[in-house]
Amino acid sequence: MSPKSDTVLSVRDLLTIFPVEEGTVRAVDGISFDLQAGETLGIVGESGSGKSVTALSIMQLVPKPGAVSAGSILYHSSEVGDMLDLTKMGPSEMQRIRGKRISMIFQEPMTSLNPLLRCGEQIAESMRLHLGLKGTELQDEVIHWLERVQLQDPSRIYQAYPHQLSGGQKQRVMIAMALCSRPDILIADEPTTALDVTVQRAILELIDELKKELGTAVIFITHDLGVISHIADRSLVMYQGKIVETGTIRELFSQPKHPYTQGLIACRPPLDHRLTRLPVITDFLNDIPDERSSTFKAVRISEEDSRRRLEQLRQQPPLLEVDHLRTWYAAKTNFWGKATAYVKAVEDVSFQVFPGETLGLVGESGCGKTTLGRSILRLVEPVSGAITYNEQSVMDADEDALKRLRKDMQIIFQDPYASLNPRMMVGSAIMEPMQVYGIGNNAAERKAKTLELLEQVGLLPEHFYRYPHEFSGGQRQRICIARALAVDPRFIVCDEPVSALDVSVQAQVLNLLQALREEHGLTYIFISHDLSVVKFMSDRILVMKDGGIVESGVADDIYRQPKEEYTKELIAAIL
Repeated sequence: MSPKSDTVLSVRDLLTIFPVEEGTVRAVDGISFDLQAGETLGIVGESGSGKSVTALSIMQLVPKPGAVSAGSILYHSSEVGDMLDLTKMGPSEMQRIRGKRISMIFQEPMTSLNPLLRCGEQIAESMRLHLGLKGTELQDEVIHWLERVQLQDPSRIYQAYPHQLSGGQKQRVMIAMALCSRPDILIADEPTTALDVTVQRAILELIDELKKELGTAVIFITHDLGVISHIADRSLVMYQGKIVETGTIRELFSQPKHPYTQGLIACRPPLDHRLTRLPVITDFLNDIPDERSSTFKAVRISEEDSRRRLEQLRQQPPLLEVDHLRTWYAAKTNFWGKATAYVKAVEDVSFQVFPGETLGLVGESGCGKTTLGRSILRLVEPVSGAITYNEQSVMDADEDALKRLRKDMQIIFQDPYASLNPRMMVGSAIMEPMQVYGIGNNAAERKAKTLELLEQVGLLPEHFYRYPHEFSGGQRQRICIARALAVDPRFIVCDEPVSALDVSVQAQVLNLLQALREEHGLTYIFISHDLSVVKFMSDRILVMKDGGIVESGVADDIYRQPKEEYTKELIAAIL
């Protein structure tokens, strides 16, 4: 198969391997595809499917001991006017192409940007190297690009360090750095995964707009078919290092042929109806089609049933009451360390949660939802207000009383890796809170309960003796859920527990949380910036903005008939 005349990149039989103790992992296993000038090609798949290694192979950045062991990557150079095989290029030759003719935006801008250099200096460095600009002309061009990626106050951004910017702002700086040399090809590797839905949409529109303006071809890598449907012309679906399906976006969504593609589409939480259980990838890879369709029809739940359930829950006294809660942080301090200005992270918030209910808390980054969740457990100290749990005051509790309350009130954090001690085996990590609260008469009883918890969250007995780094992100989140359940709580704050996970793994964790709620009679506050996830999980939803609640109501009503403009924007941004 020879490439077409307007092909800017032609990958043929690409094989990228990583040697391991057991042998060799074929991370990219003999794939072939073409990229046409000016098109956006989506590459979609779960973590471990080989999509990011494909990008690193094209850039010749595969980390050692990994290597491209076979195949060709032919790039059509507009300067030379011929196809160049990138796999045969030396480091100095590749350096002239990398960043200038083929650029890349990485998933995590905080680790991609140098924390010791100002953002403007990092863009200037790229322009100095690839365009030869200097002095005032260079600085003006950097400011111009900061404006082009729609950053407010570009002079301030120029002088700012990466830690002084939000996730969306850092990603825009990365886009400016990648596109300032006007490359022929832009590779965007999961550039919106950790961003709010509204910021995500804005970044996608920006990439698309600049692509059209510059005539750049784009390879857009993601695990989310919803994102691909918004930006790509054509897409490849990768699974276990291979391309299992390819086609236009219309073809993939209207007639997905491979069971893996069907699973990726189905496991996203639906917005037009409610399910008691989300489909997962294994349903599609293991079952026959007729059984699948009949199973999924059976797990739909009507709006009437949802409302009836909520009415029954509200017949009970509330388990948690929050009244006029305020949590402020010092924004500025004087010479003596006294605060002179405050960030009002939570400002005058009141609500109730009933036993067995899941209350969704949704809003953009910085709206105060995480601070609110931590304030309820007094992991962050509120300034004023009242928190009553099971008719006991959380605000007035002394250290001993607060310790007893926290046995009943647990939290699952967004980043499971940061939540676990890397030097402690997961079995010990789950047993630790049992020892603190005197659960179990001895170590043998606590170990038996830990093994039972591991089984409940879908892990194996042998995982007891492994360390956190030996697990995937989804498995680590299951360990954190088991740890939260170890002290038999009644109430759990779930703080963005699935935002960093693949959509398929996300579906598994959401199903697990739903099943545990029914089995243990748990009550949740479920925090997320993704309204589709919150709608699936929640009976009621609170929408937060600038530290306050701007809208609240039944989950289906909030989605179907939002009253506030901010809520409408959140819903419109769902891809």
